[in-house]
Amino acid sequence: MRLILLGPPGAGKGTLAGRLTDCLSVPHLSSGDILRAQVRQGSDLGPALQKYMESGQLVPDDLIVKVMISRVTQPDCAAGFILDGFPRTLPQAQALNDQLTEVQAPIDMVIYLDAGEQVIISRLAGRRVCPLCDANYHIETMPPATSGKCDRDGTDLQARPDDAPQVIRTRLQEYSRLTEPLLEYYGTAGRFARLDGNKDIEEVFGQAQEVLTKTFGCVDEL
Repeated sequence: MRLILLGPPGAGKGTLAGRLTDCLSVPHLSSGDILRAQVRQGSDLGPALQKYMESGQLVPDDLIVKVMISRVTQPDCAAGFILDGFPRTLPQAQALNDQLTEVQAPIDMVIYLDAGEQVIISRLAGRRVCPLCDANYHIETMPPATSGKCDRDGTDLQARPDDAPQVIRTRLQEYSRLTEPLLEYYGTAGRFARLDGNKDIEEVFGQAQEVLTKTFGCVDEL
């Protein structure tokens, strides 16, 4: 199954993707995680990617398409994937569609998580990440077992530079300007669902479970 999760930063795409990938046994492809890995690994694209991410601006289409198309064509994605954070613009969506059409592997479902600005700011301000393994936590809703330490490897958790309140607002403005046209693009293509991202993860997961089961009739054990 090939899914796309759309929604503003902090809407809960990554958390939902984590739940779905465990059930569907397909990789969770977070564009943010993939881009940060490029920076850490010192790739040729790393410096340019870091500049855009830390300022809260979207990475230009040509850069993000190059990175993400390379990832979705890896062997572990042959049976499906969950895309989180990509595509974010109409040209990105069209480039992805062209690539998947070429290999006869179309997107099966697009899920949009709709969340309000205050909910988003609250979530992102409390988010903490592990710089080593990219695990995500929240100081209130999903704290680590030991305060300030990653459960997986004990690394000190950090706030992401792009989660600063002023950067969050820039990200939301960029999202509204460039990403919302995707709703019309995918909404007219069929197999599009809008979920209430203001709810907690259990309620959102329940909504996703209902939508996928109704549409495909083969995921009732989610």
